[in-house]
Amino acid sequence: MYALEFVWDPIKFIDLGFFKLHFYSMMWIVAFVLGFIITKRIYKNENQSEEALDSLFIYSVIGIMLGARLGHVIFYQPELITDDFFSIFLPFKFKGGFEFTGFQGLASHGAAIAMIIAMYIYNKKVLHKSVLWILDRVVIPVALGAVFVRLGNFINSEIIGDFTGTDFGVVFKQLGETEPRHPAQLYEAFFYIFVFLILFYTYWKTKKSEQQGFLFGFFLVLLFTVRFFVESVKVSQGGFLEENLGLFSTGQWLSIPFVIIGLYFMFLHKSKNKTTNASN
Repeated sequence: MYALEFVWDPIKFIDLGFFKLHFYSMMWIVAFVLGFIITKRIYKNENQSEEALDSLFIYSVIGIMLGARLGHVIFYQPELITDDFFSIFLPFKFKGGFEFTGFQGLASHGAAIAMIIAMYIYNKKVLHKSVLWILDRVVIPVALGAVFVRLGNFINSEIIGDFTGTDFGVVFKQLGETEPRHPAQLYEAFFYIFVFLILFYTYWKTKKSEQQGFLFGFFLVLLFTVRFFVESVKVSQGGFLEENLGLFSTGQWLSIPFVIIGLYFMFLHKSKNKTTNASN
């Protein structure tokens, strides 16, 4: 083993006999708990009620988990719809024998779309402000949550990077390998920390939170720019976009529209607001 080579052979779960506690699932729990704590501080700053916060937590968990799962199935593993339908929505697999798997196969693009839809419903039924108002605030804890999700992927030795072809990298022993790969999960987790810190600072230390849509757009630009570049060193997960369009991976193709939408809310949406105010 070389000095720059790290062999990764973790324990993925604790077997309690009646239940297997997967560390990947624990990372999601940590993400939601920390997200709740951060959002509670933001809601207190915005003079929002505890009841509104509790409802937000429920909408967020259901929306993000369901969207992330459906996103993975639609973009990467559509055969599950016919092969093992109930495994899409439940943390079990049924084909080839019943087994608890935890929630595996989750796509960030699907989670992002579902988050927007869930916040629309939440705002309409609970908050009664504007969708952009809540999106500008929930993207802060979501950015931190993305760090722990990628750490969970690393624990599971999934969403791996390409072979480095050098002495640098991580050897994923549980995959039966001996050559180092790019730890793409750690690359993303590392940069998502900065995405969170930038958004957190922007909310608390600047007046950009008063510009509706800016933080939401900033989040999309930062997170999916990171995703686009890290995808270049990942092992391809396939998907119909890559198979039919080529050039980029499915993850990269899906990141591009999110970056464009983010730029719109950062800059053009602001201009639109100014024009409206001027005409009034």
